[in-house]
Amino acid sequence: MTLDAKSHLGFGKLITFEGGEGAGKSTQLRRLLERLASRGVTAVMTREPGGSPRAERLREMLLSGRAKALGPLGEAILFTAARIDHVDNLIEPALERGDWVLSDRFADSTRAYQGARGGVDQNLIALLERAALAGLKPDLTIILDLPAKAGLERASARPHGKGPDRFESEDIGFHEELRRAFLEIAATEPDRCRVVDALLPENEVADAVWRIVENRFGGEIAGQSAKAAAQ
Repeated sequence: MTLDAKSHLGFGKLITFEGGEGAGKSTQLRRLLERLASRGVTAVMTREPGGSPRAERLREMLLSGRAKALGPLGEAILFTAARIDHVDNLIEPALERGDWVLSDRFADSTRAYQGARGGVDQNLIALLERAALAGLKPDLTIILDLPAKAGLERASARPHGKGPDRFESEDIGFHEELRRAFLEIAATEPDRCRVVDALLPENEVADAVWRIVENRFGGEIAGQSAKAAAQ
């Protein structure tokens, strides 16, 4: 049985947020988590790379730039290793419990960063993805879209402590290509992906995200609300 099949046995949902640097993914994840909780839906917020202890150690290596010398393929393999641990130790157990999982980045980021932008063959990216996910797919992917320049300005204004990470440090052309890659993913998989204008004010973005989630999972949310009210 695939992970995808098992996740649906528990009625858990996997919602992923994608987009360029500074798009507001972490903020919108928190806003959605709060809204789901207010309706009795138990959700877990996580991130990639990371989400489990071993994956977090790989995150530090990848975002510090220490893996850059390995090239895009080497980075893709490390991201895949982190994703396998993340799925095995956090995502799959949560979905089997019936919890919802909200992830700041997932497999689409590897497609965009190391595949479309890094030049790793898309067939190889697909093989790595199959190895990591074993049939698991997000039930919904929200792509927060904004021009690369605006995203980098937002990212540079955040408190970093250690300065821009490995990918934020790339030039504007890199980030413009990433934006195109995410929009191409959305166009290729319109049933799974929804694009939201991340230039809108934070509250408007949160409302747009919530409308998408309600339209997709309204029945499940209502069921969870009724169950919570009965307890």
